Amino acid sequence: MDNPGPLPKLTRKDSVMATPGREGQGVAPGSFAGKAIGVFTSGGDSQGMNSAVRAVVRMGLYLGCKVYFIREGYQGMVDGSSYIQEAQWSSVSGIIQLGGTVIGSARCKDFRERAGRLKAAHNLISHNITNLVVIGGDGSLTGANLFRQEWASLLEDLQTSGTITMEQKIQCQHLNIAGLVGSIDNDFCGTDMTIGVDSALHRIIESVDAITTTASSHQRAFVLEVMGRHCGYLALVAALASEADWVFIPEWPPEAGWQETLCKKLAVERSLGQRLNIILVAEGAIDREGNAITAQMVKDILTKELKIDTRITVLGHVQRGGSPSAFDRVLGSRMGAEAVLALMDATPDSPAVVVSLAGNQTVRVPLLPCVERTQSVQKAMNEKNFEEAVRLRGKSFQNNLSTYRLLSKLRPPSSACNPEGTDCKGHSNCIAEDDTSRNVAVMNIGAPACGMNAAIRSVVRLTLTKGYKILGIQDSFDGLLNGKVGPMGWTTVQGWAGKGGSLLGTKKQDAEGAGLGRIASKLQEYKIEGLVIIGGFEAYHSCLQITEARSTYPAFCIPITVIPCTISNNLPGSDFSLGADTALNEITDICDRIKQSATGTKRRVFIVETMGGYCGYLASLAALAGGADAAYIYEEKHSILDLKDDVYHMKGKIINAGVQRGLILRNECANENYTSDFIYRLYSEEGKGTFSCRLNVLGHMQQGGVPSPYDRNYGTKMAAKAVNWVIEQIEENTVNGYVYTNKPTSATLLGMTKRLLTFSPVQELSAVTNFDKRIPEDEWWLKLRPLLRILARHVDADYEREGVEATVDEVESTITM
Repeated sequence: MDNPGPLPKLTRKDSVMATPGREGQGVAPGSFAGKAIGVFTSGGDSQGMNSAVRAVVRMGLYLGCKVYFIREGYQGMVDGSSYIQEAQWSSVSGIIQLGGTVIGSARCKDFRERAGRLKAAHNLISHNITNLVVIGGDGSLTGANLFRQEWASLLEDLQTSGTITMEQKIQCQHLNIAGLVGSIDNDFCGTDMTIGVDSALHRIIESVDAITTTASSHQRAFVLEVMGRHCGYLALVAALASEADWVFIPEWPPEAGWQETLCKKLAVERSLGQRLNIILVAEGAIDREGNAITAQMVKDILTKELKIDTRITVLGHVQRGGSPSAFDRVLGSRMGAEAVLALMDATPDSPAVVVSLAGNQTVRVPLLPCVERTQSVQKAMNEKNFEEAVRLRGKSFQNNLSTYRLLSKLRPPSSACNPEGTDCKGHSNCIAEDDTSRNVAVMNIGAPACGMNAAIRSVVRLTLTKGYKILGIQDSFDGLLNGKVGPMGWTTVQGWAGKGGSLLGTKKQDAEGAGLGRIASKLQEYKIEGLVIIGGFEAYHSCLQITEARSTYPAFCIPITVIPCTISNNLPGSDFSLGADTALNEITDICDRIKQSATGTKRRVFIVETMGGYCGYLASLAALAGGADAAYIYEEKHSILDLKDDVYHMKGKIINAGVQRGLILRNECANENYTSDFIYRLYSEEGKGTFSCRLNVLGHMQQGGVPSPYDRNYGTKMAAKAVNWVIEQIEENTVNGYVYTNKPTSATLLGMTKRLLTFSPVQELSAVTNFDKRIPEDEWWLKLRPLLRILARHVDADYEREGVEATVDEVESTITM
């Protein structure tokens, strides 16, 4: 299909908010005209690869480059001819929601030989391609690095044999490589998350959630085998998110006698009334001697020793299939765009890089050290040095493992407290000799959001392991004032991680509205000496109100921290809030189905309204994940002229590019005059004769559902960090048996900011908060909006480089997912 002609240039002036610190780093359209980029996928496929391919093509075209598909991976590069095709903007339309890779992937023996690499080099030179985006695993990236190292000698051989001219040799003398790791195993060192991992976790968790209902009905045990021949990340994180009873992974084999330990644990669980057991086995699981542990072995043990009806489910390639999650679509888009810019920034002396994710920061990491670190993990496992293997996997993997081991225990240590959580002991600095426990409380404030229950479960169990009593406050401040406060035990929160909403109860209210004096009196009555609040803007605002009233109410002089949990993702001090990922997946899935509903009909544009209050996060990220044509938000002002130009832009794509369906998202509070109905009517009127229009208001569907794997895992680990901080603060600020601290640093909000999890004092955050609109003054995701417009073929977007340079050690020291 022909590439459409120039489309109307849009303007987006007078933004309500600007992203600071990026001046002078923008890239203008057509700024790298004359360069050529080749993109290919290699090795095993993974969901999200198409998102990356789409971003590479459209960012490359935006910069004025020629972009070529290299179909079927390295095999297509060696075979050349029709396998290397020039891509147009329309070549990648409608692929973002597809799993796998539309340009194909294949193993290639020919490329392993120099003769094959000579053919590949000649085919690239024939198209003047000297920039490659490689999307694959460590084997694919290692091959690309070798290709780059040999490039000069390959050109010398080709010129000597007369295959290429001296002019071609000089023109193509340097080969630049940018790698994107596409692998569901997450086994590559140098990135927190690889493309496809989140989607694979969705498939696993969906399976576990479905299996638990039938397992409970028949009191069965299920042993699930998941992928992970050399890396246990999928099994470990799935176990953490699904509350599995046991997990077998290659990096951390069980101790000798594990069979007896497993049977004892499951027998006790059954005696306590548990009706089912879930055990996850990574396909590469081994024991301490290096012998394989299989799902069949585990089943045979449970059947023989415990007489439990046990079934095996091997998920296999189901984990690779299906539509990519919203996370993987956004990740692929960000990484693909950044890979193109990394190639354009490369010099002859620049090393090959991998575009990676560290926390929420896109980074460029030298390829070779990442490959070497990845290979060293396998070497450590081969040498049975499993502690070193876990260390080399990075802080995030270590944190996942330690958190799972704590939360999956049958009960807290007897030296700390009883399972019911009513008799906690071991703190000699308490008020009285006969009261050696300390009370930490947990509560929800604000609208319910997925991830709340996973966080509460983690708070409860980890507080008990520290020897502290944990009090659950039901129904926010109303529950506190009405006496709905009581100890929570180890088994109280069994099965909570996978539940949506708030099982503890929550209300949209703040501390001042409930009465600060009454709250202080109740905190004193229940001897609460540390408080964890899980919720949205009301939770943050309440913490701030309590902190500012400390001089009046000494009961407020205790450590308090807030875990952000709201689908709106509108809190300062954190890039992400619990619940936002689940909501984003709900919106993206609904948009996919809405677009599909028009298949086979006349051309149609859908207007979709999302929640979020005045925060445009959901609309913007769902637009990026759904391949939308525009997204209207409060933070970016838009005039009637902008709306009119967007309509003409949509008409231009439909008429000239053969686009059949359009998607426009609007945040519910984007503009009080340009409502969703207004935009629907505008598009309907101006699009007459070209397309029809439909309006969809998603409403509270965005707030429902079960938590995504990301929200379950993120909530669990955020809560673990919060508990450690609260207890450290209690112990540091206890004098003569009493806890007292009025330092600003003792009332915080825990959030991920770029590459780190940080505790930010709420009083400091208040200076960067728009309390009227309930949004932070600096919102990181605004810098992704130009990318959204570029991928929708707008020509007014001045995209700013997102990635920063980092070493593999810096990335691996990040603790996130």
